Amino acid sequence: MPPPDDEALIGRAQLGDVASFEELVRRHDRSVLRLALSLLGSEEEARDVYQEAFLRAYRSLAGFRQESTFETWMFRIVTNLCLDRLRRQAGRAEVPAGTGAAAAEAAGAGVAGEMEDRLARVADDRPDHDPEKALLQREIRRQIEAAIAGLSSRERLVFELRHYQGLRLKTIGEILETSEETARNCLFRAHRQLRARLRDFRGAVRDAGRERAGPLRVEKR
Repeated sequence: MPPPDDEALIGRAQLGDVASFEELVRRHDRSVLRLALSLLGSEEEARDVYQEAFLRAYRSLAGFRQESTFETWMFRIVTNLCLDRLRRQAGRAEVPAGTGAAAAEAAGAGVAGEMEDRLARVADDRPDHDPEKALLQREIRRQIEAAIAGLSSRERLVFELRHYQGLRLKTIGEILETSEETARNCLFRAHRQLRARLRDFRGAVRDAGRERAGPLRVEKR
């Protein structure tokens, strides 16, 4: 007998079945914690938000009409909790979502992923055996972090949800309670700004690859 789907578990949990809600938590706890970590950059704070999000979901479950998936609903709760926490910490309304290494990891796809691709062509796959490559890799991550930090909170959030969480734009729009087209435009602006900020550094990485390859040699016959 196949396990019950989320919809069935939600229905049972709304009738008071605690075990069904616990199963929903088990199914989605990793993705919820990963999102909180990518937005906050702190494992301790991410775990606090993770616990608060599921507690809030349990208390509000009776009013959940399943107009979106349970995961989308949880992501919306987590996103709001994270942004509220970031705003309180910074003391201003516009706060970039996510910090540090988590944000850099989020940039591993899409625009910033081009940097990693070029790096792979500069040297071998063993940075511990190649100090120059290790240094370049650290600089790439630093440049990526700086570029992402320059995005607005909304642009950064959409970028991370799309590339780090792998969500569709329609789902991102639902999480942010806006349209898919608005989410797409926001992602486009984020890509454009990242390309502009990383343009010079991409050229430096490309030049480094040419230097490592050396001059083209033509064999005489």
